[in-house]
Amino acid sequence: MENPDQNKYDQWHDDPKNWIWGLFYFNREDKRIFPPKRISWLGWTINFANPYSIVALILLFGLIIIVSRL
Repeated sequence: MENPDQNKYDQWHDDPKNWIWGLFYFNREDKRIFPPKRISWLGWTINFANPYSIVALILLFGLIIIVSRL
């Protein structure tokens, strides 16, 4: 699906099938790396179906480790 509109993002976000155990967002159609959490004012989560999200998570943890050792 190319360029989904906000309504489609909202449908995906509200669909319980896209949330594993209600905590982990997993939607292969959604190409966003960091979609909003179920409670949007809490920030963002990772779309675990997007391989770039996993890479971004690993890089983020690596950066945290490097900075904490300085």
